[in-house]
Amino acid sequence: MITLGVTGGIGAGKTETSDHLSRWGIPVLDTDVVARQLVVPGQPALAEITAAFGPGILDSLGQLDRAELARRVFDDSAARQRLEAILHPRIYDVWTAWIREKALEGHSLGAVVIPLLYEKGYNSHFQVILALGCTPQTQRQRLHRRQWSDRVIDQRLAAQWSMPEKLQRADYGLWSEGQREVLHQQIAAVLQSVGYRRSP
Repeated sequence: MITLGVTGGIGAGKTETSDHLSRWGIPVLDTDVVARQLVVPGQPALAEITAAFGPGILDSLGQLDRAELARRVFDDSAARQRLEAILHPRIYDVWTAWIREKALEGHSLGAVVIPLLYEKGYNSHFQVILALGCTPQTQRQRLHRRQWSDRVIDQRLAAQWSMPEKLQRADYGLWSEGQREVLHQQIAAVLQSVGYRRSP
């Protein structure tokens, strides 16, 4: 099975890319979704996070207050490292097991979306890597539509490699400006290049 890693900066088009890969019949795992599943009430990771950061990171229903936790960890690099030490090994175990499972099921290609793929040194796990990019202006416009403040955007960007760095290192750099159809055409060209054929 061809292992395809999808990465890129925040707001660069990773979700649209993963959705389109799914429409091609390709199994896709988004590690952001995995991270959210790991912190629902009752999960060991949420208990560890609460012990590390205090009950103030829970809302009135006992669920993780993601905005409050983000405020704490993006203000403090040591706190962010503490959170990553709790979550990232668990996320890694999930997606590496998922790759093995999809290979055993006989899929010819499987994709995993990992925002911090290069930052965490996971690139060696993938035969092909796609990186998504767009202009800084478009990136900020997209993040403002998520109701993110400039301060929050700056904090998140500081915690990641720049988009040019990721695009330069990837096997394929996809540009997500303009119409979605243009991005879809780029994805189709990549899939053709690696020898993937759409399922009937």
